[in-house]
Amino acid sequence: MSHDAHAAGDALISVSKFSKLYKDTAAVSDLDFAVGPGEVLGLVGPNGAGKTTTLRALSGIIPATSGRLRVAGFDIAAEPVAAKQALAYIPDNANLFEALTVWEHLLFISSAYRVDHLEENGNRLLARFDMLEQRDKLAADLSRGMRQKVAICCALLHNPQVVLFDEPLTGLDPRGIRTLKEALRDCAEQGAAIIISSHMLHLVEDICSHLLILHEGRSLFLGRLEEARQQFAGVEGGASLEEVFFRATENGEAPAALQE
Repeated sequence: MSHDAHAAGDALISVSKFSKLYKDTAAVSDLDFAVGPGEVLGLVGPNGAGKTTTLRALSGIIPATSGRLRVAGFDIAAEPVAAKQALAYIPDNANLFEALTVWEHLLFISSAYRVDHLEENGNRLLARFDMLEQRDKLAADLSRGMRQKVAICCALLHNPQVVLFDEPLTGLDPRGIRTLKEALRDCAEQGAAIIISSHMLHLVEDICSHLLILHEGRSLFLGRLEEARQQFAGVEGGASLEEVFFRATENGEAPAALQE
């Protein structure tokens, strides 16, 4: 997945010359990448690298200072409703409606996205994430892990073409983590484009097909995991993603081959 790998227009996520400034500070600078159907991009980098800023801009929560971001062919700035209908964004801290039950959250999402077969699809998702027994519980009474599961079920209910995850494992137990991995693989197999931002490198290594390493708002690497191992560790397939990460970010510079 090079910068021009999806030049033919098949990318479901397209970011071109994206920059975001906060006053005089650049959170992201001149970022380019694309994610095609079935691809899972791992977005990694130190704290403050610009990962959450990038996801929030792609989801339309914050505006870009410059550049163009497209979701499922729609410009997020010019066509925000159409773009948002095609995507799901799950932040690291799920904001639920405390006075609504789990099922009422799904009802709300179903209404907003005009979801067909809510009873069938909603119960299937709740069962998959072991949440059927909590169907009628208020959000206020749920543990953090259960809240995260509700957010995930709500996000996947309308079968989004684009899924954006910011630290998806927050609060999840081992069974929940395995279920989430399976659900994301299923989404990818069905043709969705997925971005996972996480410090949990084992998750990225386990399910991501591609990698984007950010450092101080700039891209240090964009490509397949195997290519990252070769560029930063000097071996193909032998280095762990953790080793790749530390080698890539220790001096904040891409290898010479990537700077051309």
